[in-house]
Amino acid sequence: MRLSIKAILLFAVWGLSFSVGAQLQQEVDSIQQAIPTQHDSLKIRSYVLLFDKILNKDREAAKLYLDTALVLSTKIKKEKGRVLHKLGKYYYRKGNHQKVLEISRELFEVYRKDGNKSMLATSYNNVGMALERMGLFEEAVQNILTSMRMKDTMGFDSKSKEKSYISLVRIYGKIGNIEKSNYYNGLLEEIHLKEQDSLKLATDWNNYAVNYKKSKQYDQALRYYKKSIPIYEKLERHKSLALSYNNLGNLYRAKDSMEVAENYFLQAKQSAETANFKKELSVALHNLGLIRNHYEDYDKALDYFKASEKISKEIKNSLLLISTYIGLANAYEGQRDYKNAFGYAAKRIKLKDSLFERQSIDKINELEVRYQSEIKEQQITLQENEIALLEQEAKLNGLQRTLLGTGLGLSVIVLGLAFYGFRQRSKRNALAREKVESELAFKRKELTTHALHLAKKNEVLESIKEKAQLLKHDHHGSNGYQKLIQTIDFDLQSDNNWENFARYFEQVHKDFNKHVKQRFPEVTPNELRLMALLKMNLSSKEIANILNISQEGIKKARYRLRKKLDIASEDSLQDLILSL
Repeated sequence: MRLSIKAILLFAVWGLSFSVGAQLQQEVDSIQQAIPTQHDSLKIRSYVLLFDKILNKDREAAKLYLDTALVLSTKIKKEKGRVLHKLGKYYYRKGNHQKVLEISRELFEVYRKDGNKSMLATSYNNVGMALERMGLFEEAVQNILTSMRMKDTMGFDSKSKEKSYISLVRIYGKIGNIEKSNYYNGLLEEIHLKEQDSLKLATDWNNYAVNYKKSKQYDQALRYYKKSIPIYEKLERHKSLALSYNNLGNLYRAKDSMEVAENYFLQAKQSAETANFKKELSVALHNLGLIRNHYEDYDKALDYFKASEKISKEIKNSLLLISTYIGLANAYEGQRDYKNAFGYAAKRIKLKDSLFERQSIDKINELEVRYQSEIKEQQITLQENEIALLEQEAKLNGLQRTLLGTGLGLSVIVLGLAFYGFRQRSKRNALAREKVESELAFKRKELTTHALHLAKKNEVLESIKEKAQLLKHDHHGSNGYQKLIQTIDFDLQSDNNWENFARYFEQVHKDFNKHVKQRFPEVTPNELRLMALLKMNLSSKEIANILNISQEGIKKARYRLRKKLDIASEDSLQDLILSL
């Protein structure tokens, strides 16, 4: 049964009376009173504003306003992006990062159609943040750096990249690149010192402390904890306190001061329960399990680890789950229950192998190096442009002095104005060229990323399909596995993915398909697809994954294409296509 907009609002107002203060209630009442006189577009913005007003006080009541805005936005498409963006924020706060991914990917299409590059950059960053929370670091870094590159080309300042920096601090810290984590944390600290934001500075100092603890610089770590924790205590920031107490406990555990460590873990548990912060509660329970394992109190350790396991599964935190499996395996081993010990050790290995490989860490660091290189190249280009302009100005000054010396004052003025006008036009033309080249470079990168993602997705789907077929055989033709296989086949054969790819391809290689058809009218649509992928210089394996055929099939397709294009045996098919 669907609730009407009126019913949704009644629920929201009823919830608010129990959750918001008098001043905030007055602001909410004022916005609500204005809504009946507003047209639909303005109504949507008012409901979004109401969502923002009470999100921190009552998340679920705020969601009801957003539901109302979402219903209205089905009629007014231009407002849909605004509502979906806030919906992503709601699910991010709730910890449902899979939902954040779905919404952000829907937003990609909305912002591309609108040509809203600023919000498209924000969506890339939101996807990266969600992936980071899910422990998918390589893909997270790709999306975050894409967002930062877009903001660089649009001339955005450091403040606009604040959320990106926060995620990169966490990712690089987790994969052990402490130097890079501290680099981005330093950028955050600069922003927050300018703003004189004590709470955010406390978080920056806490990040330094975590990194120094990881690199075993314990005195430095303690110094930063002593700076951050009093601020959290004064502001009663229970979530931040839970995080800090867990980190401080781990520091003392590393120093073998188990009694002090356990005391901090208990404080973390209490703060997390007060704030209803499930992630830090799960971490505190896991840490308490480690302490009990140390004291060989295995029954109590199992209680803590199982409670942590339950929450980690609930919030889908794979990294914490891996650590908890280790604790459970050790606790069962301590009880000489080797069957359960082996079972949890196997679970840990399976989850870790599927989630986090050394190769991914190398790729993440490589992505960062590439991004920093691009920034340096841009700086060098800017410096070269400035030098060139200064040289032009010096030449102009020399010319002016010569002409003045010969008494041609009027000529100097005329020539100076003409040269100034020419130089201004040249600058404008150069800037326009730079803008076009920058946009084209970004589109090339976006096209390549899309193609590689498409290849990887099809490769993963094929792998899942093979496993489903094996399971179907093992379970004597289970209907559920057959439906799964059919769903995967449908997705593999769907033209939607190719249509999206073709759109990006056309933006980068304009009129490529048209020129091919004019020169080779007998080429089929499938052969045209193959030629587009060869134009991108992709490997046979990547092309096979995208087109969902075997590598042997790609060889045959290339052979047939060579015959149709009448290419001599000594000539290269690849060279011909690249020249088109």
